[in-house]
Formats: sequence, structure tokens, C-alpha cells
Amino acid sequence: SLGRRPRGAVYLMVCTARDRLGARYKVHENVERLFTRFVEEGKATLRLREPALDVCVSKADVSNLKNFLSAVRLAHQGADIDALPLSPLVPAKASEVEKPKTKMIITSRRDYPLTKNFPYSLEHLQASYCKLARIDTRVLCLKKLRKLDLSHNHIKQLPATIGDLICLQELNLHNNHLESFSVALCNSTLQKSLQFLDLSQNKIKALPIQFCQLRELVNLKLDDNELIRLPFKMGQLSHLRFLSAARNKLPFLPSDFRKLSLENLDLFGNPFEQSNPLVPNIQLKIPLTLLECAARATVNYRIPYGCHLLPAHLCEDLQVAKTCQCGSACLSSFIQITVTMNLHHVAHTVVLVDNMGGTEAPVICYFCSLRCYSEFLDRYLQSNG
Repeated sequence: SLGRRPRGAVYLMVCTARDRLGARYKVHENVERLFTRFVEEGKATLRLREPALDVCVSKADVSNLKNFLSAVRLAHQGADIDALPLSPLVPAKASEVEKPKTKMIITSRRDYPLTKNFPYSLEHLQASYCKLARIDTRVLCLKKLRKLDLSHNHIKQLPATIGDLICLQELNLHNNHLESFSVALCNSTLQKSLQFLDLSQNKIKALPIQFCQLRELVNLKLDDNELIRLPFKMGQLSHLRFLSAARNKLPFLPSDFRKLSLENLDLFGNPFEQSNPLVPNIQLKIPLTLLECAARATVNYRIPYGCHLLPAHLCEDLQVAKTCQCGSACLSSFIQITVTMNLHHVAHTVVLVDNMGGTEAPVICYFCSLRCYSEFLDRYLQSNG
């Protein structure tokens, strides 16, 4: 509404659902432009100079809107105040203020908007069963989104710009055609915001090492994919409480899996191998190469490194250093075995691994030397002797 203060200046008052008292803006010589193309539909936009602000009007009475715009023009030009159809500056009633739309649910292709944008105020958007082959760029402009549900579509690839949704806490991509989850997304602002991720019923064979940088994850669903391994550094997901990776192709679990502290774990229907500590996979090279010695020392003594000091491929190797049972690091020279772990050690509730009532699964173990492997073997044989 337009009104005047006691001293005679003309102000524009803008009220919102969150600020019913409103904010006042000077009008005289402060209007950059009026957008009136859709005035006959009760819509218009007023652009101010100071502060730089667009005031959008919609669902207005056409006659009243035209009178309002006329008054704005005259006030901007400095017309006599007495000639303006001004209203007193009073707070708007709650019923007079349109609340911004924060939630939109679309569950069919015919309801999906093709000619108009999504409301920028959206915090929760569901667009399921819409046969989407890619993520709409208009969705990627919704900076207030906290929950995005694109389940039951035909999406094959995720754009890196999803990482620009700085408030995104929940991302549901259940039942699509995804084959990967990109490193760019793992390195994005999703590291600080994403808590729920559903990638179930896709075609993903592996997740990148960087996936475990999404350290705010609480709930992760990976069921019904083609996973042949879980991320190497799973233990870094310290906030993870719910993990399901049922009906994949996992032969064993990564060694870091032992560090998890879950409330619920579901690994049913994976072709886990029978563990046999007596049949090791020996990758140990004796004597150790200079590169292996230097790499072990760098990790063991926590020597700072980075791409400004070392070639990128060496940095990547150091990031995936394996940890021996003795606590020392090893890179390309090691002995590998799998041992059986009861999954109740990492989860309060465990869904049976198979139809035989089992709750155990094989976990990889690494040894940096023959001595460490021999000591483990002695303990193993004694406990099973």
C-alpha cells in the first residue's frame, strides 16, 4: 500500500507473512521500473533503486492495481501529495497476506509444470512418477530447498549443480536409472547439509572414495543396486545411524566398516564370500620399495602433504592408505584376508543377512608385515583350536 508520513513524504509499505508489520520504502525518485505486461491478470512488479528490490504483486483486483501503479508513478515524479490516492500506513491483517508456498507435491507427468517456474520459496519439492530423464534446471534454482524427492523417474545422471542447493537435507532418488554418484557432489556443500540420501533401486556399481566426505549423513539407502563394494572409508560417516544395502553384489565389507555405530543395518541378500583367514591374499613386497617406506612414514607420523607438495596421484594413494591390525599404515604392499564379524558389533538392530538366520558378514583385514599376520594367525588358531 501507499501512504504518507507526518512530514508529507510518500512511502510504499510491503507486508509479508513473516513480517506483518511491514517495511517502508521511499517512493520519490526511487522507482527504477514498473513491469506491467500482465496487469490485466492482476500482476505487476515494481523495481526500487534503493534498496535494490523487486516488489511483486499478484492476484490483485485489476482496477485497484491500476490505481496503485498510477499513484506510484505520480509519487515517483514528485506530484502533489494531495493529488494521490493514498491509504494510511497500517499493518496488514494475516488474512490479507499471502503466505509463501513452501511445499509442492507432483505425482504424475500431466501435473508437472512446463510453462511456469517453481515458487522460489519452496522448501519441499516432490516430483515423482513424472518420467523425468534429467533433473530440471529450474529445480536447481530453488536455493531454499531442504527436501527434494525425485523418486520413480528415469534420471540417468546427477548434475554437479545439485551441490549448490546449500540447504538440502534430504535427497530421494529411489527407483531411477543412475549408474554413479559423482565426485563433484561429494566435494560440494552437501558435505555440510545432506542428512538423508536414498539411492535405492538404481544401477550403481560403486561409490567414489570421496563419498565418505558427506559426513552429516544419518540415513543412507543403497538397496537394489549393483554394488560390488562399499566406500573404502565408511568409518568416516560418524553420524550414520541407518544403513541399508540389501540385494547388491557385495562379497565382503571394507575394514573401516568396524568403526560405524548404527541403530539399524540391513545387508540382506548379498553374495558374501566365506571368510578364510588361513588363505591370505599376499601383496607384500620384500624388501619394501622406497616409495612404500616414504608413504608409510608420511601416514604414520602424520606428515602434512597436499597437491602443492606432491603429485596428485601420490596424494590420492595416501588418502586410501590401509591400516594394519597393529595400527600402522600400508599402501601397495600388504597381506589381505577376510574375517567374520557379527554385525551386532556395529548396529543395534540387524536384519538377517540370509534366510538361515545369520547376522555375520566377512570384513577385510590388512597386515603390513609377515610378523603382524603371524601374530594374528596364532591368536586365531588358539581361539578356534
